[in-house]
Order: sequence, then C-alpha cells, then structure tokens
Amino acid sequence: MTPPTKGSPGVSGSPDKDTGSTQPLDFIRTIVAADLVNQKHDGRVATRFPPEPNGYLHIGHAKSICLNFGVAVDYRGTCNVRFDDTNPAKEDVEYVNAIQDDIRWLGFDWGKHLHYASDYFERLYGYAVRLIERGKAYVDDLSTEQIREYRGTLIAPGRKSPYRDRSVEENLDLFARMRAGEFSDGSKVLRAKIDMASGNINMRDPTLYRIRRAIHHRTGNQWCVYPMYDFTHALSDSIEGITHSLCTLEFEDHRPLYDWVLTETEVTCHPQQIEFARLNLSYTVLSKRQLLMLIEKGLVSGWDDPRMPTLVGMRRRGLPPKAIRTFCDRIGMAKRKNVVDAAVLEHAAREELNQTSPRVMAVLRPLKVVIQNYPENKIEEVDLLNNPENPDAGTRKVPFSRVLYLERDDFSEDPPKKFFRLAPGREVRLRGAYFITCVDVVKDGQGEIVELRCTYDPTTRGGSSPDGRKVKATLHWVSVEQALTVQVRLYDRLFVDEHPGEHRDFLEAINPSSLEVINTCRVEPSVASMTSGDRCQFERLGYFCVDPDSSDGQLVFNRTVSLRDVWAKIARTMKAGG
Repeated sequence: MTPPTKGSPGVSGSPDKDTGSTQPLDFIRTIVAADLVNQKHDGRVATRFPPEPNGYLHIGHAKSICLNFGVAVDYRGTCNVRFDDTNPAKEDVEYVNAIQDDIRWLGFDWGKHLHYASDYFERLYGYAVRLIERGKAYVDDLSTEQIREYRGTLIAPGRKSPYRDRSVEENLDLFARMRAGEFSDGSKVLRAKIDMASGNINMRDPTLYRIRRAIHHRTGNQWCVYPMYDFTHALSDSIEGITHSLCTLEFEDHRPLYDWVLTETEVTCHPQQIEFARLNLSYTVLSKRQLLMLIEKGLVSGWDDPRMPTLVGMRRRGLPPKAIRTFCDRIGMAKRKNVVDAAVLEHAAREELNQTSPRVMAVLRPLKVVIQNYPENKIEEVDLLNNPENPDAGTRKVPFSRVLYLERDDFSEDPPKKFFRLAPGREVRLRGAYFITCVDVVKDGQGEIVELRCTYDPTTRGGSSPDGRKVKATLHWVSVEQALTVQVRLYDRLFVDEHPGEHRDFLEAINPSSLEVINTCRVEPSVASMTSGDRCQFERLGYFCVDPDSSDGQLVFNRTVSLRDVWAKIARTMKAGG
C-alpha cells in the first residue's frame, strides 16, 4: 500500500489546506508511513490527544495537538480526544469545556471521536481482575511512603512487599472490598507483580489502583477506586483501537510498563508508543503546577492572562491560531530535549498578522500639534490602505484637521545623530496626508513640552511633493477632535531569565515590566466598530487585539507582539535548514 501524501484530508474540521507541512518527513511520520506500507494495524492510522482535565492547555499541548491531529490528517486516519479523568480530586468540568474550546480554536475537530477514561472504568476494573487472576497483581497494605522506600533507588534494587505473595483468592476478595468502600483512602493499593530488581524503577511493582473518595465530574460517587495513569493510558489506547500512541519524552521509561500492561491483560489491539521531545520555550514555564502558582500568588490575573503560555491566554492576547500551527510545524519533532526560542513563535505571529491585520493609526503617548497655516474649521478625509499586504483589503477614510496628536517619542527638541523624525525646523511626512515642519515648541511652567506649532505644505497632499523633495521620516497621527480614547495594555515576556528556574527560583525571575497600562492612547475613529477578539496593526507600534474587558464606552487593546522583528535572521536560518 502506498501511504497518502501529506496534507490529504482525514480529520473533520482540519486546518486550512495550506497548513500541511512541506518539510521532509519527521521520524514519527517516517514510522507511520513505513507501517502503512507494511500493512501494520491493517493499514489504519489512529492517534489520540489525551489531556488531563486539571488545568488549561498551554503552548506545549499545542505541539502535541498539532502532531496527533496532523498525523491523522496526513494519513487519512482518525484522532481521538480522550480526557484522562482518573483523579477527581483535581479535575473539573470547567477544564473539560475549556480544553475542547481550545482544540477547536486551534483549528481541529475530533468529530465523533470524543472519549473519557471514565467511559472505561468498568472495563478497566475487569482488566485489573484479570491480572489478579493470572497472578500478575496483588493488593498491598504498605503506605505510600513505605512503597517508595521498598522500591529502592537507581543503584539499589527494591525489596518485595510482605503482602506480595497473597493468594489469588485473597487478592480478589480485597480488591472487591476496596471497590465496595470498606477501606480508607491510602490504606490499600493494587500493584502489578513484575520485578522488584528491575533496572527500570517503573517496573518495580507499580501501583495500578488507589482508593480515593472524591466526587467525579462524570461518575459522581459511583467509584472510590481509581486506576493510575500508566494502566489507564495503555488500555484506553487499546480499547479505542489507537495505532500510534504519541507521547512526550518523559514517558520513554514508561514504555516497558505500557507494553507489559497490554501483553499481560491479553488485549487484541497493541498500539505502538512513540516518544518525542516536549516543547520547552525560552522565557517561559510550562509546568501546570508553576502556572497555578502564578495565579494563586496573584502574579497574573488568571489562566487567560495574556502573559500566560496557555492557549486561552494567547487567544486573549491576539495570537492567531494559524500562527501557532505554523510555529509547531516549523519547530518539528525532536528526539532529544531542546529549548525553542520564544522569538520563533513571535516571528510566526508577525508573519500571519502582517498578512491579515487591518492598519489603524494610534498614538500611545499623545503630543498635541497645531498646524498654524491650516484652516481652523476645515476637516478633510485622507484615503489610507487597510492593508498594503492585501490588495483586496481596500481603503478607509481618516479625518485630518488643524490640530493633531503625534507620538511623543517622534519629537526631539535636541535630536541625536540618526534621529530623523520631527525636530525644530525639520520637515517630515504625515502618513497619507501632508509634509509638515516644526516652527515652535510650547512648554509648561515646569519646562515640559506640551504642544508643537507646525506649518504644512498644501501641495504635498497624499504624502508626496510635486517638486520631488524627500523627507527621511513618515509619522502616524490622529486628528484630536475625532480621536477616540482607549486603554492599551502593553504586554511583554513574563520572565527576565531565558530559562526560568534554572539558576534561581522561577518566581524570582518575574519581569516587573511585563505589563504597562496606558489610559491616554488616542486612535482613529474607525476602531469604534471593533469588538472583542478583533485584531489590527497600530501603524509603527505593533499588533493589537481588542480585549474582552472592553465595553461600549471603553475599548481595551492588548499588544499581541511588537513590529520589530529582530529575529529575522533566525527565521532565514530555519528556512534555509541551518
């Protein structure tokens, strides 16, 4: 059988056709393609994304989502979403709903392939009974601390539990009574009987079931014994007919246990577990525990704080889902631990936003400018391109008048070398309007500049001079009378350390300047129709997104990413394969 070409349709609701990778096959797809040629799994491809509903998804999960759904799309297979809901003490339906929203937002749809580990609780219990009957599992009375002590170390073998040689009949009885709720939490566990001298600690009689009394979000109080992840994961994959179980690298040492569970329970479907390096991003933490700590300590406003690496936070910040998919495609699949520079994600965002974002003129820190020779009551409209990268985006009309706002940073009374913007006696271009020249500077009693007096050349309408003279700077502006006042939140990286937590507590690396709020920003009136989630480029300032905090009377904009692309060299190197 010849495997399908990459990018072929397969998963319902798969991303745009142009998102298929044109790169050579990564090592995972090489394995899948070979399996198809050899008719392994009867020529089927079935993957799964198995999140725990104990938090929100982050950019690391996006890599796994894109991989699992991407392989299914590339090889006309299926991709299941399966919630690993085996720890009711930490799980919540809020996370279940949020995870589904994030996957859809990212551009994927599982169709009818939505599952829960809790769907299989009865079957999993039956498999555990089968292991007991075959002498492959036993009920242990050791405490968690004692089990850890008996397990040994990397250089010392473990010791057998004194309860390891219980009879099959006694183990079946105790396990049934565990399920019936006769024993307290932590008093007993079900363990696999493998090898306490194994060089792989995961094979030293791992725990398969524990007693935990908590209300489950789907099964209520029906169960008081819950299966452990390694047991649940392997058998759920088998039950669903998964062919390729794609896991991050930390599960490599768990693969022998994955295979042991499937072999010893004598299931007919035995998926192949394949590990890849998880995503590590510079200036970022991706541990759910650490992310939750940031929230609990009030260092961020919540899971959806735009500084968080969560998908809901990135969505609020304005990152397009296509940019995230592009990023995941570019970083590829590695077999070894690595750290990806956060700039690669920012570059992907700029590329997408540059193509899709309408342009808007906005002034973050307004400085009043009066054009003295412009008629006092005159208001004219200038035509500006909505997006110079998209010829079909059309134009918009922006009001121009005698009194304008310019960016305060665009003026210098005593300009340094290579400062080409406005200065006393200097002429500059106003975007799409006229050439102006600064003729006077007005200051307040403290010597602060509060107003500029300028003149304009009426022959330069549209921003060009009939006599061919050139200016070295083009500035953005807004008309004072028609401008809207909005709040702008300037977000930066949350951490100042490239690898937070590597050399000091990650909380000590918090960037004190990760958020600046500006309440005096003035924008052109065209933004009045924008609503939550709408994106635009503030010309010369960056890409921005309307925040959900906005109301009819007050728009709030989040900066998604700045315009400066200091990482262009990185992008060129990646494109060249260097």
